[in-house]
Amino acid sequence: MKRRLQTVVGLLRCRQWIKNGFVFAGMLFGGRFGSLDSWVRVTTTFVLFSLVASATYINNDLTDCEADRRHPMKRLRPIASGEVSPSTARVVQLLLLVVGITGAALLDRRVLVVVAAYFALNLAYSAFLKHQVVIDVMVIAVGFVMRVLAGCYAVRVEPSVWILLCTFLLALYLGFGKRRHELLLVDAGMVGHREVLGQYSIKMLDQMIVVVSALTVTSYIMFTVWPDTVSRHGTTNLVYTVPFVLYGLFRYDFLIYQAEDSGNPTDAMLTDRPLLMTLIAWALTSVAIIYWR
Repeated sequence: MKRRLQTVVGLLRCRQWIKNGFVFAGMLFGGRFGSLDSWVRVTTTFVLFSLVASATYINNDLTDCEADRRHPMKRLRPIASGEVSPSTARVVQLLLLVVGITGAALLDRRVLVVVAAYFALNLAYSAFLKHQVVIDVMVIAVGFVMRVLAGCYAVRVEPSVWILLCTFLLALYLGFGKRRHELLLVDAGMVGHREVLGQYSIKMLDQMIVVVSALTVTSYIMFTVWPDTVSRHGTTNLVYTVPFVLYGLFRYDFLIYQAEDSGNPTDAMLTDRPLLMTLIAWALTSVAIIYWR
């Protein structure tokens, strides 16, 4: 039973569900944090998005099955390892998709549109977009923006342009860091595992990481002091959360450049204590500034 549960968790990639935490951004910065109804709606959106995201992971695993078997870590995934047959995986994928799409339709029409668009985008990603250098990471970043949009629509909050921009840039930063990690992890003879990796280089990714991290910090600072933000929250004190953002980015830089087994954004957030504590501290400080002035 324990082994079966581990297989299901591996197939659904439940660890990746932390990414869907971005759906809570709209509630946090939209003034809905104290509303029980908003909590129910955004939590429901989180679950629905997670189900649909897992359906996209299964589709990606089915598409990359042969390549994954040549990867030192991905070869252990349920489909690549043979623990789950392709037919079984398809059935699970269909069930996840039906529940996720139906639930989104019942929750909110705009959430349905975003969730459906997210799935369609990921189908295109698996089919051909993941083979396009830079575009592959940009598509992933757009997926994070969709998460924020879904959360905003769920609680009926107009999405802030600055939050969407910060989300996009942060996701780009994490994505380029992950590509760098993959280049280091997979030796030269196995670059063919992910065709697009052959078009990247460490030097190229280092330059992209520097540029995008600088833009991310600049955009977040602009968001905290922008007149609309100050007017909405009635305070300029959000600027005091900037040090948490700076440290978080610098800590991730440290993990990328100093630790050989790091670089995966999800793994880093779940396993690196300083980075996790920084994320928690940023969230608590933001809540305190916005709601308990």
